[in-house]
Amino acid sequence: MKKFFAVIFFGLFCFPLFAQTAAELEDLLKTQAVNYGQAARFALEAANAAKLKDHQEAYSFAADRKWLPKKVKAQDAARLDGISLLLMRSFNAKGGLWYSITKSPHFAYNELIYKDVIQGATDPSMTVSGERLLFMINRLLALYENTLPQDEEINTEKTAAQEKEEKILVETINSQIEALAIADTTARVTEEGVTISLSNIQFLANSSQLPESEKKKIREVAEILKKIPSRKIIISGHTAEAGTERNRMRTSIARAQAVANYLISLGARKASEIEVRGYGASRPIADNDTKEGMALNRRVEFTIVGDQR
Repeated sequence: MKKFFAVIFFGLFCFPLFAQTAAELEDLLKTQAVNYGQAARFALEAANAAKLKDHQEAYSFAADRKWLPKKVKAQDAARLDGISLLLMRSFNAKGGLWYSITKSPHFAYNELIYKDVIQGATDPSMTVSGERLLFMINRLLALYENTLPQDEEINTEKTAAQEKEEKILVETINSQIEALAIADTTARVTEEGVTISLSNIQFLANSSQLPESEKKKIREVAEILKKIPSRKIIISGHTAEAGTERNRMRTSIARAQAVANYLISLGARKASEIEVRGYGASRPIADNDTKEGMALNRRVEFTIVGDQR
């Protein structure tokens, strides 16, 4: 199956994340100033430029290729212009004349402003939070989705046996959902595996905190997932088309992470067995012009993938 990096926090589009765990992403989102090692690890995975085991190895890979400013170290707080150069080089992004000649952080910064990857009031010398780094990566993935190198040797087709197994699993899960009377919840086969969709999910106002009524539903879903061990779970958050695009993306990842944390606390999966994604309103399953449609689109999905990638 194709390996894209997770796009997660905000942006116009959102893409699957396989390389980073929910715990790593949560740590990054809490980071007020990322260092060059962290930035290199996430940028290289995002662009599918290299698969590296840790921050130091990622830093060395980028530094050796002059994808980082001169004389910076892995633990140095990353400046916005330095991050810009790293991202432009990692994604092999084309730029204007001066960037093409110099490949400098200054002109890389200007290019990302022009491409609308860097938004708001910024300065090239400012440090970069984990939140901003993920936003920039997300924007670049939206721009370069169809030009990134992919693992062509990996077969994306499902076998007949896999399709049969998934169909049986969906029927079993839907029977369990019906027996437990879990409201607004169904299972279906998707491209990536078997997806349990929990629609019309509610959170406390202006927060990602789950009320007790929703925790009960997730506890019931957790009991179903416990019966399917050793399979990775992708938890994705989706919103209705309300508010700004940026806020929708931010809300979807925060709420998906809250559900993931609760699922981990219930012992249904370890943190390393969960990946978190936020899609905002980019993947509606119903009409956002109706109250009923918005309720269906406001959902969290649990996808049981077919292997331990």
